Amino acid sequence: SISPNLELEALFKRHFTQVEFYQGSVLNPHDLARVKIESADACLILANKYCADPDAEDASNIMRVISIKNYHPKIRIITQMLQYHNKAHLLNIPSWNWKEGDDAICLAELKLGFIAQSCLAPGLSTMLANLFSMRSFIKIEEDTWQKYYLEGVANEMYTEYLSSAFVGLSFPAVCELVFAKLKLLMIAIEYKSEKRESSILINPGNHVKIQEGTLGFFIASDAKEVKRAFFYCKACHDDITDPKRIKKCGCKRPKMSIYKRMKLACCFDCGRSERDCSCMSGSVHSNMDTLERAFPLSSVSVNDCSTSLRAFEDEQPSTLSPKKKQRNGGMRNSPNSSPKLMRHDPLLIPGNEQIDNMDANVKKYDSTGMFHWCPAKDIEKVILTRSEAAMTVLSGHVVVCIFGDVKSALIGLRNLVMPLRASNFHYHELKHIVFVGSLEYLRREWETLHNFPKVSILPGTPLSRADLRAVNINLCDMCVILSANQNNIDDASLQDKECILASLNIKSMQFDDSIGVLQANSQGFTPPGMDRSSPDNSPVHGLLRQPSITTGANIPIITELVNDSNVQFLDQDDDDDPDTELYLTQPFACGTAFAVSVLDSLMSATYFNDNILTLIRTLVTGGATPELEALIAEENALRGGYSTPQTLANRDRCRVAQLALYDGPFADLGDGGCYGDLFCKALKTYNMLCFGIYRLRDAHLSTPSQCTKRKKSSSVHSIPSTANRPNRTKTRDSREKQNATRMNRMGQAEKKWFTDEPDNAYPRNIQIKPMSTHMANQINQYKSTSSLIPPIREVEDEC
Repeated sequence: SISPNLELEALFKRHFTQVEFYQGSVLNPHDLARVKIESADACLILANKYCADPDAEDASNIMRVISIKNYHPKIRIITQMLQYHNKAHLLNIPSWNWKEGDDAICLAELKLGFIAQSCLAPGLSTMLANLFSMRSFIKIEEDTWQKYYLEGVANEMYTEYLSSAFVGLSFPAVCELVFAKLKLLMIAIEYKSEKRESSILINPGNHVKIQEGTLGFFIASDAKEVKRAFFYCKACHDDITDPKRIKKCGCKRPKMSIYKRMKLACCFDCGRSERDCSCMSGSVHSNMDTLERAFPLSSVSVNDCSTSLRAFEDEQPSTLSPKKKQRNGGMRNSPNSSPKLMRHDPLLIPGNEQIDNMDANVKKYDSTGMFHWCPAKDIEKVILTRSEAAMTVLSGHVVVCIFGDVKSALIGLRNLVMPLRASNFHYHELKHIVFVGSLEYLRREWETLHNFPKVSILPGTPLSRADLRAVNINLCDMCVILSANQNNIDDASLQDKECILASLNIKSMQFDDSIGVLQANSQGFTPPGMDRSSPDNSPVHGLLRQPSITTGANIPIITELVNDSNVQFLDQDDDDDPDTELYLTQPFACGTAFAVSVLDSLMSATYFNDNILTLIRTLVTGGATPELEALIAEENALRGGYSTPQTLANRDRCRVAQLALYDGPFADLGDGGCYGDLFCKALKTYNMLCFGIYRLRDAHLSTPSQCTKRKKSSSVHSIPSTANRPNRTKTRDSREKQNATRMNRMGQAEKKWFTDEPDNAYPRNIQIKPMSTHMANQINQYKSTSSLIPPIREVEDEC
């Protein structure tokens, strides 16, 4: 029991009507009785993110869970865990129940997962973090990058059941209708297979049809807006142009459910049909006659009546409140339920095609089929010297600068590597990962990394420019800077000193332009993740030339910070105030900095809707499932498995990508096009779901028009469907990139901030104007990245 400091006491006093503070310990049953834990809706357990021993902190919190569950087994618990491997211990608690909403939020898993996704789509970490931050809208009149960024920050993730008007339509059709008619952005649904198993499908494609009672996932600024998807009626609202007028209508006669119709057919009290039953009054029989004429019943055996109804009762959705429905229905059907496409459901494979040409004698994926796998390698075989690294043609790779020593706490690098080795990438699309850091520290982490392909280690220090040049840091797709020594320092201002020094060191480096040009143009050289044989009808026309970077300021970097206030030291020329909140600072908005503190808001978001956590995990972990966590708990390593139709089907899942607007089939929209046109074209032609913009921070200043919000220099965050085989490119420039702000469907009152179109125009948030000459020169330095994943129907020739 610790007394609150002055800052916390001030917080309690400001909210004294809603907050009570009790000093005690949850390990003491008397203290649990004082706070009436048996009457609580949920119990949230926060971890000390700055402790020196993460495993000891996790063990303490697990004991707290045991104590609370021992006192009241039915209480819903949401707890933070620091280390991924400690989550498995919660499954050993008998009363730990995923069905009732118990959940563990692993900070290392999500933090490194967010950073890994930024390696694939820069800026995505900021976008996803803002999605569950639950911040109110801040209006700025000045035409600055903050104005458009904050409009995206104000959006959140909501869930709502879809109207019966959408039943039978494909996901893309509903998505387009919801966007154009309701001004909502739907990115996923909860799908129930024939076995009543639930899974969250993100942009699943045309082969998935909307069912009755389907739960949709929306990006919106208000829960009231999302209600439109529930109230929408084609008969009443088809000709309405103002989405605010879409409200509950009474045009349809309420239909009697099969459950109620069966209850009319038999009586539980006497076991006879209710027509012959003497338990009911005459008025009830009279009402039954009227109902039967309106809803004719098929013949039901009296002997089978009670059994049939009870069996059907088990299959029907619960009539609990929406919160209870989501806890009991959603993804919590079993501990082995997975946030992925169901492996055995033929509906999720277009045309029910079988996967042929399998090489059953080669293990290329783990036993769940979610990650690329290789036999365990000795660490000595992946170590590179400076000369070996310099002779290796490294390009389009990921450089991980790690600070740590033999005494440092492990940060769990497996959670960074797993999303980059997800099986929805082809083998040749995997970005090579090069760790630069202390060999003693990396030896301790290697046990969890030795089953992943394309991983190398350069012993050294991220502060050595010779080591950085040896790994061609100027040709990397992303440089990640992490430290395992941050929690060993008492002074908060010095906790991030190593990461800040490494970041400034890289930004001040200069490179010879000829090196990158020679390597990029060498005959037969194809950077990892690129494909020279891209079809003309894909979003990428062939291979873009590898850019040549002459200054470290243009190298894409993402730096992990412990202390939020230290973000002011990352950019020496920014105009951020030291007291500015992290999400408002330029490095965070540009996607070049990430702090674990942003994950705290996920606790409250999970309390209100546990489906949000499942969706975030699906997006950032690359496919980590409870099944996989149970396997890791057994042996703390991935186990290889032979390819089967079921495991290969797991590769059919979406991923987030970036799409350039200065080249390819969307180039015409980069010159005067609008977001509504881009959204519909990408969805109809390629089944891509465009949901955000990543662009130069001050791009709006390069042209005089007030309605200019996007340029050809912008790139778009999109989610491709698993039913296509498109490729993608991304753009890259200096640190002057604006964060990817979500494409929210703006109401009529908001349109004036984006465009000068009339109120009855097509829903277009952002207008695209031709780029300036200065912008065109910047684009010449952009580089391309890996392609989008199609559904996998065959096993490729992979080495």
